[in-house]
Amino acid sequence: MEQKRYRPRLEILQGTLDMLILQTLQWGPQHGYAIGQTIRAQSAESLKIETGSLYPALHRLEKQGWVKADWKQAVADKKFRMQNAIAGSASGVAAMSWPSG
Repeated sequence: MEQKRYRPRLEILQGTLDMLILQTLQWGPQHGYAIGQTIRAQSAESLKIETGSLYPALHRLEKQGWVKADWKQAVADKKFRMQNAIAGSASGVAAMSWPSG
């Protein structure tokens, strides 16, 4: 019974994080760490997205077809994944802006 009670709340939180990620990606491709830092900066340090929430959300958005991720070569033998919103996927968030205040 308890699990059903919290499920809608969890879905709202996940949906909010998804929208923040898509809004961030509308400015161009970014890797996961940069997405988290952008959300933090744009919210005037009000929102800090932990890696345990951010990366599962990125994988969920990729699986749903909203985000495409490609491996890019960094310095030496280091690689990182660069996320990019799929064309048209961010159109629903294009008109949104960060809340002020």
